[in-house]
Amino acid sequence: MSKVAVITDSNSGITQAEARELGIRVMPMPFYINDKLYYEDINLTQDEFYEHLSTGASISTSQPSPGDVMDLWDKALKEHEEVVYIPMSSGLSSSCATAIMLAEDYDGKVQVVDNQRISVTQRMSVLDAMKMAEDGASAAEIREELLAKKLDASIYIMVDTLEYLKKGGRLTPAAAAVGTLLRLKPVLQIQGQKLDAFHNARSVKIAKKIMIEAVKADAEHRFDGADNCSFHMAYTHNEKELEKFRQEALKEFPGRSVLDFYAAPLSLSVSCHIGPGALAITCIKTKY
Repeated sequence: MSKVAVITDSNSGITQAEARELGIRVMPMPFYINDKLYYEDINLTQDEFYEHLSTGASISTSQPSPGDVMDLWDKALKEHEEVVYIPMSSGLSSSCATAIMLAEDYDGKVQVVDNQRISVTQRMSVLDAMKMAEDGASAAEIREELLAKKLDASIYIMVDTLEYLKKGGRLTPAAAAVGTLLRLKPVLQIQGQKLDAFHNARSVKIAKKIMIEAVKADAEHRFDGADNCSFHMAYTHNEKELEKFRQEALKEFPGRSVLDFYAAPLSLSVSCHIGPGALAITCIKTKY
């Protein structure tokens, strides 16, 4: 058993079942739906979440309680000497800042990594941390390595509906109405911090092309070539469209297979702001 326990939150897309297989722990993110408290992958499944979303339920995200976070750390420290905690990006939630504050009481035994990732890019950080822990790295060494590479990842997301961006205040009602009339499919990006605008496409086909070209450009110009990168995908409640998108992407990356394009449902913390039907593609530098 490694002396370092690796812990993340459910924004990584790692389920409780997968966490048990990997030998790590996952903090479930809390949600309030019509004022009732739910926990992702505990008493709230992906399908249940989108069912609530489709009926117009009032949904809000929350950060884990300090008590829940410390309880999880304390349990891990009974079996391990140190903890590396990898929460979602501080640019998307205050839960990371809270964790950093809580870790001050652990005399360095808990290292919180604000490497500004989410979903499949956050998952890759978890896998990297596990490998380093298995190789004998300390929690502090793992944290420093992940921080050094935190910006070596990018995410592009196509939004299928403007309804949820409007609800979240990212679009004015007028802009949303015009965008809906023009059938725009906004492409958003996450480059280390917050969810930002990248491009407005006039169709799903064009949006997918824009995203594929964007990750190709990142791989070539930011990450020293596609051979040094891994590519991943995410989606919100539209697995069939995801498979089509994956096949289209494969055509642009000769030599890659379906297995090279790991795909997972997008974090529910992001999904509540963009809604169902979204598609995402990511590029992560993995070779140095």
